[in-house]
Amino acid sequence: MAAMGNGPLAGVRVVELAGIGPGPFAAMLLADLGADVVRVDRPGGSGLSIDPAYDLTNRNKRSVLIDLKAADGPGQVLDLAERADVLIEGYRPGVAERLGVGPQQCLARNPSLVYGRMTGWGQEGPLAQRAGHDIAYIAVTGTLGMIGKPDEPPAVPANLVGDYAGGSLYLVVGVLAALQHARSEGGSGQVVDAAIVDGAAHLATMIHGMMAAGGWQDRRGANLLDGGCPFYGNYETADGQYMAVGALEQQFYDEFIELLGIKDEVPARKDFARWDELRAAVAARFKTGTREEWTAVFEGSDACVAPVLSLREAPSHPHLAARGTFVDHGGLTQPAPAPRFSATPGSVYRSPARPGADTAEVARDWDLPGLEPAKEGDR
Repeated sequence: MAAMGNGPLAGVRVVELAGIGPGPFAAMLLADLGADVVRVDRPGGSGLSIDPAYDLTNRNKRSVLIDLKAADGPGQVLDLAERADVLIEGYRPGVAERLGVGPQQCLARNPSLVYGRMTGWGQEGPLAQRAGHDIAYIAVTGTLGMIGKPDEPPAVPANLVGDYAGGSLYLVVGVLAALQHARSEGGSGQVVDAAIVDGAAHLATMIHGMMAAGGWQDRRGANLLDGGCPFYGNYETADGQYMAVGALEQQFYDEFIELLGIKDEVPARKDFARWDELRAAVAARFKTGTREEWTAVFEGSDACVAPVLSLREAPSHPHLAARGTFVDHGGLTQPAPAPRFSATPGSVYRSPARPGADTAEVARDWDLPGLEPAKEGDR
């Protein structure tokens, strides 16, 4: 028997129709939680340039090769769907249907199946058939326009806010909720339409409430949490590095200016008209020491100050190292599964799946002999 996860989703079977970005990440999260995720790769690959050996979003999965455009391809996927609890696909609306593996076809074979659909624009609407990427999805929701300095173009937050926060995580929440329904008395399978525009908009719910109450201006760099506030932002140090400051509450702010050494030199923090003066004083003071020196100053305090680390530096941070926030597996340092469970802990137990490498294994475990590649003597 193949190595399987011990997380809370152990025993749940997931079929992932190969794609890029948020779909694979969502499937990885389910696999990290212990689900048996079988990725259906297409011959020739997905077009993503990364070497499959380093594609960490395919960790903890198994891969089979199926050509959906071949005569027997759709039938093989339907055979998998019949034995699965969840199926995830990230095609444009209508593509899965044309390939013969859409919700209607899959649910006909397995009425309890949760059919998760991951798109940017959603299954319907004027833009549903248009191409897009993370930056466009967060642009139209107002999310992108909130990020950055007021006198500069909006800052691009990698593809974390749209693809993964607004997309993958909402798909996983939807799939798990639908799975709970399917397994309840009188429940059934259903389609989960996870659109990045919906998730990215939903992420800003608190901000919309603050704006309605008059506590948030509809422009970036002018608010409490978007860099407009001098005690919530990033400051350069003497060595060209940065410290992040989040001293919002009064008691944290008092400790912050005390340790920074400017307690008696700055205006009251509620004097909004002098915020530029306060910001300049904080910036000037941080420039007098290196990131390492300031990290030592604020160590052990409640001033809510932290060094801004790079991706390569992060695993060595003492707190993250103590918690095991990053793990090494197969020679690759990577974020550990999250969140954590006391009774059913997740783990990284398989390296990134190589396309088609697990076909025979899956055929055996899922009782699908038709998946096995033909042997030389059978041809």
